[in-house]
This record gives sequence, structure tokens and C-alpha cells, in this order.
Amino acid sequence: MPMILSLTLNGRPRTDLVSDNLLLVEYLRDVAGLTGTKRGCDGGECGACTVLIDGAPQHACLTLASRCGGRHVETIEGIGSPGRLSRLQRAFHEKLGAQCGFCTPGMIMAAEALLRRNPDPNEAEIREALSGNLCRCTGYVKIIESVQAAAGDAT
Repeated sequence: MPMILSLTLNGRPRTDLVSDNLLLVEYLRDVAGLTGTKRGCDGGECGACTVLIDGAPQHACLTLASRCGGRHVETIEGIGSPGRLSRLQRAFHEKLGAQCGFCTPGMIMAAEALLRRNPDPNEAEIREALSGNLCRCTGYVKIIESVQAAAGDAT
């Protein structure tokens, strides 16, 4: 059944007609045209689709778009600014936190939520915050170092 969805997406109000069973990942990619949010496992296991909903990390593959009415949704495209990387994006680039890059948007969004609530996390806190995100390319060392570097930039 179609419905009107009104939300704030990356700081901008948006209203669209959507199906009531449309997943948020489908809404972001197919309706809003924001392809940074990756569709990975479709079961909430890999975290590639992690976005922030009202500042909290959520898997977009498990969230109905209709549940986001009146809420603030942030994607990888919403952090940083055109021509200027966010501190996390810059740290992932400089510290080689991305390998193939498929998991990187979800990792960055989960790390962004962590750094907003805890600007100086220790390694265990970083690992816990990223525990819902899988990387198939690395042993996570460079990802942890990237988050630590971004935390250091904020202090």
C-alpha cells in the first residue's frame, strides 16, 4: 500500500510516495539516489548498509522506510561536504582503513555514531561499536587505526 514518507535526509527535508513495505536501503538507493549505502547480506549481519537514524546506527536492510517518518536519517553522503572529506573519511583514506571499500560506508557511519557520543574511545570501545560491521578484506587493524586517528583529530 503506498504511503507518504516525510523525513529529514542528510539535513534536508524530503517527502516521497513509497510502498509501506519498502526497506530503507531500497529507499535510499532507488528513490533518493544515494548509493553509498551498500546492500550486502540483506539480513543485518554485515553492516554494509549502516546509516544513522536520529544519531543511532541502524541497518538499513532491516528497517522499513515507513518507520523513518519524521526522523533524521544520515548516510555516508551526509557527512563531510562537497570537496571536503569528514575527519573519518580522511582518516580511512590516510590510514588505509579501506581495502575494497564495500564495507567502508557502513564502518564510517558506525564509527561516526561512536565518536559523537564518545570523542575519545579506547580500542575496546571502537571494536564494540564496529562489532555489527564485517570486513572481508582486512584483519581490522587499519580500520581501528583509522577510527583512532579520527578521534585524535577531534581533540
